[in-house]
Amino acid sequence: MAEPSVMDKLTSLAKRRGFIFQSSEIYGGTGSVWDYGPLGVELKRNVKERWWSTMVHQRDDVEGLDAAILMNPKVWEASGHVDGFTDPLVECGNCNRRFRADLPEVEGGQCPTCGTKDTFGEPRLFNLMFKTFMGPVEEDASVIYLRPETAQGSYVNFLNVQTSARQKIPFGIAQIGKAFRNEITPGNFIFRTREFEQMELQFFVEPGTDDEWFDYWMNARMEWHLSLGIRKEKLRFHEHGPDELAHYAKKAFDIEYEHPFGWTELEGIHNRTDFDLGRHQEFSGKRLEYIDAAAGKRFLPYVVETAVGVDRTVLVALVDAYTEEEVKGEERVLLKLAPSLAPLKAAVFPLVKKDGLPEIADKLYTDLRSRSIPSFYDAAGSIGRRYRRQDEAGTPWCITVDGQTSEDGTVTIRDRDTLEQVRVSAEAVPGWIQERLAAESST
Repeated sequence: MAEPSVMDKLTSLAKRRGFIFQSSEIYGGTGSVWDYGPLGVELKRNVKERWWSTMVHQRDDVEGLDAAILMNPKVWEASGHVDGFTDPLVECGNCNRRFRADLPEVEGGQCPTCGTKDTFGEPRLFNLMFKTFMGPVEEDASVIYLRPETAQGSYVNFLNVQTSARQKIPFGIAQIGKAFRNEITPGNFIFRTREFEQMELQFFVEPGTDDEWFDYWMNARMEWHLSLGIRKEKLRFHEHGPDELAHYAKKAFDIEYEHPFGWTELEGIHNRTDFDLGRHQEFSGKRLEYIDAAAGKRFLPYVVETAVGVDRTVLVALVDAYTEEEVKGEERVLLKLAPSLAPLKAAVFPLVKKDGLPEIADKLYTDLRSRSIPSFYDAAGSIGRRYRRQDEAGTPWCITVDGQTSEDGTVTIRDRDTLEQVRVSAEAVPGWIQERLAAESST
């Protein structure tokens, strides 16, 4: 039997430790839709909080927004999604499965499912938007779409945000939200899914300053990914060539990550010019120009967009952290997640279930959680087995309450990555952890 791939191992670990489950698994699952378990939802939340802190809370030129998923259908006509948001689709004449026509196997004439060759029909265009109906009657007048991106909510709210927040150009609108795409060939775990979450910034600038801001955001976004502890050698920029460039884009770069299945897009940085505001101004009949009273001019701002998937960032964090190593002749599997991203920050173990150690451990565990330090209490099994469970969960620090604790009030703190152990007063443990988390976030 072939050795499981890294992605197979990671998928198994993600389910075993409660990171990610297949949606509706007891009914056979739903294609490329995933549920985040107890650890996964914490990891996902930590990713979003790191992004929001960097992009909104630490800046005075970016405002937050949470636009609705359901929007007036004219939004998608203006944006070009109704007519142009399509992928070429082909169908295998043998197994009747459908695939994107630009997949390497398909371009080579071989079906990825059944392996037969030269049975594909002619490509036809397939719109990726999910369509539904608003109201009690299913008729054309009530057709509505699940949004395929969050960006349009920022464009149609440009003036609302600018005037209410009293912002001046340049400024940005940041948004985290769900989006939906009826992907023809999703896959690679949570890399390409039909329901996903985006973190997007639309930064509005005066025409003529857009190149400068584009370079600024390219560098800023790469630095953010590195701040998550992602290995530098696994990240790179990819510039869109003329055949890749979207119709609305003046310039576009991707930040790519080297997954086990190859280099793939993690984040996109795009110079969208004034295409979006111009289209919405045309279709809505509302003037969306920015008025610079001091300079006596008005103009449609250009937009520099940064768009990154929450789910793809979670996947990169997991892939980059997944480590197999040998310790004293035994294999150890661990997730070297940055402590700020780790779902659990600490685990508390009473060494034995006697001598008052469980009571001391329980008090410490309660103290940690009362200070909003996500922690886990584990008294089951050998100490080595307990360590291994937390290594797989990515927990940075394991705290053991042992015989010496009863004598001098100290506990052992074991580092996940180095395996080094230090003794710290039990009362000082929460502050010790908070200091290290604060030091990481400041770098």
